[in-house]
Amino acid sequence: MVNEKMRGLGACRSVIRELFEYGKKRKAEIGAENVFDFSIGNPSVPSPEAVNETLVGLLRERDAVSLHGYTSAQGDVGVRRAIADYVASTHGATVDPDLIYLTVGAAASLTVSLTALLEAGDEVILLAPFFPEYRVFVERTGAVAVPVLCNTKTFQPDFEALRAAITKKTRAIIVNSPNNPTGAVLTRESIEGIAKVLEEASAANGAPIYLIADEPYRELVYGDVEVPYLPHFYRNTLVCYSFSKSLSLPGERIGYILVSPQADDAVAVYQAVCGAGRALGFVCAPALFQYMIPSVLGMTSDISIYDRNRRLLYDALTEYGYEAVKPDGAFYLFVKALEEDANAFCERAKQYELLLVPSDSFGCPGYVRISYCVTTEQIQKSLPAFKRLAESYQAEK
Repeated sequence: MVNEKMRGLGACRSVIRELFEYGKKRKAEIGAENVFDFSIGNPSVPSPEAVNETLVGLLRERDAVSLHGYTSAQGDVGVRRAIADYVASTHGATVDPDLIYLTVGAAASLTVSLTALLEAGDEVILLAPFFPEYRVFVERTGAVAVPVLCNTKTFQPDFEALRAAITKKTRAIIVNSPNNPTGAVLTRESIEGIAKVLEEASAANGAPIYLIADEPYRELVYGDVEVPYLPHFYRNTLVCYSFSKSLSLPGERIGYILVSPQADDAVAVYQAVCGAGRALGFVCAPALFQYMIPSVLGMTSDISIYDRNRRLLYDALTEYGYEAVKPDGAFYLFVKALEEDANAFCERAKQYELLLVPSDSFGCPGYVRISYCVTTEQIQKSLPAFKRLAESYQAEK
């Protein structure tokens, strides 16, 4: 016998992964250049040169035994200090390196944080649309995921809906800005509004509701868009960060959890984070990539390429008659499907070799997510297919 819930998760991959696997099969059949795969958020821009230079330097200069040995479970203290210093100087924040826990990427940051905070029966609010794995991470703990739909004109929070969703069982809310799948960035006013609702509800409940800030896309913003530092607005915040997207390192799995020093019982929360990491079997984050971090803090890959892709795709699709809110960050375009059933729309898109992700699992039916972290050439070649797809619907009217 096995755990049937886990077997079900393993037997049925996420919609995104299923489409990604379909894309690989289809490329083998007709050639990669003929398939327009927008399924997965896999960065297409190379890492900054400093990443490889730092890794090569570490391999050449550091003692191999210590370089590849265990670090402390919560991460190397020197690396944690470097992160604390960077966050403090960048955001003008009070940061304690002894409240930072290095992780195997953002997924580990989230699962560790949720395990640290939740008991069976607790509730976690997910601002929809949200990354589908949030539900998996929450439900694994025995807690209940509570989706709250944002305003679909702006993808900013609906405060009345948020207030109505909070109960005595609400323990946390996950906030993702810039957002996957919409690319929306929470405004300062939105963050202040969320903080006010949470403060009021925490006081009424007699216990803090924690804000878990999922921030793998923090640096991926365009123009002069601001991404406010959430602990400045709400003290009971845990920041879950990953270097996967900013540095184009999704396969290396390195990130961290930062517990705000202003949080109620911050030390106890951090101890629970350490305990959750232990219970989940995370001995320590990869040592080589821990030691890389101090040299690359604040760097990004060349996001001007994503910006070019964003403008090219948004301008063309809206010209063809598609509806979308222009994204300010990340590398996703969230587009209204041309029929009510997004899954049916995506199946029709396959006829034009367009691989788009239907939005039902994001908690916001009727849309598709397009990952534009691909080559600009792929987007240019795909535009006639998007146009023909739109025309196929227009011909039916």
